[in-house]
Amino acid sequence: MEEIRIDVSRQTPEELALAESQARCLFEFNHTMPGTDRSRVLMESLFPSIGEGSRVGIPLSGVRFHQVAIGRNVVVMPGCLMMAAGGITIDDGAMIAANVQLISNNHDLYERQIITCRPVHIGKNAWIGAGATVLPGVTIGDNAVVGAASVVTRDVAPDTIVAGNPARFIRRIPACPDCAAVNDDDEIVQLGLDSCGD
Repeated sequence: MEEIRIDVSRQTPEELALAESQARCLFEFNHTMPGTDRSRVLMESLFPSIGEGSRVGIPLSGVRFHQVAIGRNVVVMPGCLMMAAGGITIDDGAMIAANVQLISNNHDLYERQIITCRPVHIGKNAWIGAGATVLPGVTIGDNAVVGAASVVTRDVAPDTIVAGNPARFIRRIPACPDCAAVNDDDEIVQLGLDSCGD
């Protein structure tokens, strides 16, 4: 995927005005009673493309929220950091636990005023555990699970569990609960398709 480079010392007046407007909206959102009409209006101002049934908890922090696309029935728990200069997409049904960091931008090692940006993509029904960090350019596949406090540095395949720093493959998630059993070591064991009626 192509990396985008932005010189933050050379932003246009329009870019600076948008950043200031979003900072003010974010401040008000973080200090408004949750569940109120005003809270919903502010959330939709920060995330113009937020889907039906989705909610974002406070406190929230980050930048460039207009570059975040949130699908339907997404839950973002309190404490999320969204550094969205590279773009962040959260698909339908995803669950983002408390204090997750979604980071789509970084700084150039030699020219620190340059930010390097690559998109973060969270797939449908993915579950990102509390305190996890997802770094630039990472795609979390549909139905995947990222363990709490993990640091995700590379793509995560659909229907898998990853955990650790850096996050590593733990196991696949069976197609249905009846297809798996737990052995003495608490590891999920694939039983086959017969139990699904296939």
